Amino acid sequence: MKVLISICLLFFSLSIKAQGSISGNFSPAKDFKWLIAYELTANGERYSTDTAVKDGTFKLEMPVSAQAGMYRLVYAVPQDEFYIDVIYNKEEDVTFNFNLKDGLTITNSVENKWYNEYFSKITAAQDKLIEFYENQNEPNREYNNIVKELNTIQTTFEEKHTTTIAHKFIKANRNYIPAEFEDVKTFLKHKKQHHFDHLAINDPVLQGSNFLTDKFASYVFSALPADITSKEQLTVEVIKNVETTVAFIKPTPIGFQERAVYQLWQIAEVNGLPAVQDYIFKNHLKKLAITNNNEKLVDEIEMATRLRIGAVSPDVTWQSNGKEHSLLTLEGAENYVLVFWSSTCSHCLKELPQLHKELKDYENLKVIAVGLELEEENWKNVSATMPNFNHAIGLGRWDNEYVKIFGIQSTPTYFILDSEKRFIAKPESDKEVVEFLKN
Repeated sequence: MKVLISICLLFFSLSIKAQGSISGNFSPAKDFKWLIAYELTANGERYSTDTAVKDGTFKLEMPVSAQAGMYRLVYAVPQDEFYIDVIYNKEEDVTFNFNLKDGLTITNSVENKWYNEYFSKITAAQDKLIEFYENQNEPNREYNNIVKELNTIQTTFEEKHTTTIAHKFIKANRNYIPAEFEDVKTFLKHKKQHHFDHLAINDPVLQGSNFLTDKFASYVFSALPADITSKEQLTVEVIKNVETTVAFIKPTPIGFQERAVYQLWQIAEVNGLPAVQDYIFKNHLKKLAITNNNEKLVDEIEMATRLRIGAVSPDVTWQSNGKEHSLLTLEGAENYVLVFWSSTCSHCLKELPQLHKELKDYENLKVIAVGLELEEENWKNVSATMPNFNHAIGLGRWDNEYVKIFGIQSTPTYFILDSEKRFIAKPESDKEVVEFLKN
């Protein structure tokens, strides 16, 4: 019996020891209320634990079952913007201070300090090399010193702490460093050729973090010829890089491939490259999402494509004076305002009459107001008070097809179109509609 008790006590003490924590302080304290920890895996984020933030202080007691790896600490929404990534190795507690102005300071965790120190130093040295090439293109002592510094930092950090999680990132981050002086054209050529040399794409810890996907994005959108002079040329070269990247990541899990390619699609959107977006989606991302049973992502991208600035609006139809009318056949205006509203929506009843009043003297403008309704009678009475608008009705309200087609999440929702019915603005209120049309 004593032996059994001893074994139980030993097991209990080991369990306590294996359970670590992540703690620290946030400031300004009033801006932080909660914190959620997710383990970063190849297939996405996996919930681990959460805690309240009280007076700027928090402590996450990590589950005994938590795996060593990279963890994402989310402190606000949207979750993909407001987060901190830290290494949790199950051997040391992690503590840090985070300030909205100054950022992250690790106060306890040798591994996280090591990780952050490496990236700080190597980034600064890489910036020196870029600055050198921007300012001059001849070999000199400064160039030799920069190259030596890059080699020293990389080698020193690679040779130490080889068993740590941080070491995975440090080794994979080895960039091309010239053995001797190269002019900028030769350097960029070699840098591109060797971009993928050290990326351990099958390492699950690297797959779970943003490290690899950021490396792919850097290649796709930065490893480009210096003599590009048009958006068309840029599109062609970026697509070539997309193909190289997609081929490189084929051996990885489908969830990781989807995430990596989706990030490329998102960056193309931010940089105003719709042709690249469409290419990525049609040739790669849609297939990956369907294979990964992620129809939701397919629907979201198809909707974003339909509604993006520059795209022709989907059609809207209505009956008036016994005749069928449609948005896409409507003529005679330089601009069209499309608004989705409801006669039972208090915000709509405040904004639409005001908008009707503000726009009554606008020439070369037509407004199509689509009522998302459960029944017609009230809609008819309210819409009759705004005779200068073209009125369409979408029965079924949130179940109406217009809701899905136009991605309506609330009423009123506004779109402004040009003379060819292309989206040119998506104002958030009646005042923003008027302000846009004035300018």
